[in-house]
Amino acid sequence: MSYVPNTDDDRAAMLAAIGLPSLASLFDDLPKDLRRPALDLPPAATEIELRRDLRALSERNWDLDHVPCFLGAGAYRHFVPAVVGHVLSRGEFYTSYTPYQPEVSQGVLQTIYEFQTLVCQLTGTEVANASMYDGATALAEAALMAADITGRRRIVLAKSVHPEYREVLRTYAQGMELEILTVDLDGAQPASSPSPAAALAGNLDEEVGALVIQQPNFYGCLEGVADLAAAAHRAGALLVVAVDPISLGLLRPPGECDADIVIADGQSLGTSPSFGGPSVGLFACREQFLRRMPGRLVGATTDARGQRGFVLTLQTREQHIRRERATSNICTNEALVALAATVYLSALGPGGLRQVAALCAQKAHYAAQRIAALPGFALRFDRPFFKEFAVRSAVPPAKVNAALLARGIIGGYDLGRSYPELADSILFCVTEMNTREEIDRLVEALGEIAAGTGASP
Repeated sequence: MSYVPNTDDDRAAMLAAIGLPSLASLFDDLPKDLRRPALDLPPAATEIELRRDLRALSERNWDLDHVPCFLGAGAYRHFVPAVVGHVLSRGEFYTSYTPYQPEVSQGVLQTIYEFQTLVCQLTGTEVANASMYDGATALAEAALMAADITGRRRIVLAKSVHPEYREVLRTYAQGMELEILTVDLDGAQPASSPSPAAALAGNLDEEVGALVIQQPNFYGCLEGVADLAAAAHRAGALLVVAVDPISLGLLRPPGECDADIVIADGQSLGTSPSFGGPSVGLFACREQFLRRMPGRLVGATTDARGQRGFVLTLQTREQHIRRERATSNICTNEALVALAATVYLSALGPGGLRQVAALCAQKAHYAAQRIAALPGFALRFDRPFFKEFAVRSAVPPAKVNAALLARGIIGGYDLGRSYPELADSILFCVTEMNTREEIDRLVEALGEIAAGTGASP
């Protein structure tokens, strides 16, 4: 965009119109000592010098392309094919990803329609919306939707759901007369504890509108979704499942396990972690709940000439309908990031996604087996997992991570930050991007840290 400054004549005309003699007189109401405060700034630099300084600052940052990283906990590093960035950077999408005049934006609407279709295929559900902000807001919206459908105001929330997702749900519930009952399934208990469905027997009653779980859960463990769905349905409640979309390359889709609403954070589908954002929320459900679904939904139709076209079929939000009838106050969708997910899934296909998921599982299990064999470390849970696993450490997790960082390795998530009862445990994540050499380097470093010969924090 060209920058065209105002001329002297332009400024004189504007000052005359408002009756002021000079530009400085615009600031007469400000105290003199505040008009030109002394700023402790270095001397002006040339563009060459400024570029050099900025480059030096940027090189102080660690990036995941040059540092082994075993941190997950909701934001994941997966390979992004070059075609994703190529399509996203096209002007047709990059500058017009929000269809304010929807039917004019046929290309954007088609990409959203394809996104919805892929989300349905991925989750095993019947309908999906055009996306939400992220996984956390999608989960909160799903809980509100379930309460609205059932007419019940109590939500049973598994403690093993991402702690930040739980915080967002509590924020949403304020003022909505929703009761959030957090329950511990068997995630933090010994393997011999009762099944999750049995543990819930006393918490699911006629006042519960939804049971909210995560698959795999925040500890990395797999849940018995079908059993939990049956337990929820016996009480007349809906099952809401937050899922890792990459895991669906191997795991049975929640929709096929009788889940009613499935949500996910789509960051792992074609978008880098990027310091925590942007992301995209996936939201899908049974067709019978279509008109209770938040956000917007794109449908396919034919025009007056019989040609295929795309339209915004549902827009049940306060921007378009009466406020009291709105299902959500989210007034947009993350279409550009959703497009990244669409291109990613289309480029990989079912076989490619299965391969990515298999590599994650294989490498994670290799890492877990090697770490568990080290003195001072043991797997925290004796349960199946996908790409994340919790490790009990004889050395405090904060010290372990500090020692790893000193060795140029980004460690795992200190579970004690969110779960005091797991203060001795670290959640490690391994994806297809972690090489065997990186895993072996991590294991070697952990061994030395436990033996007291590693880098001190």
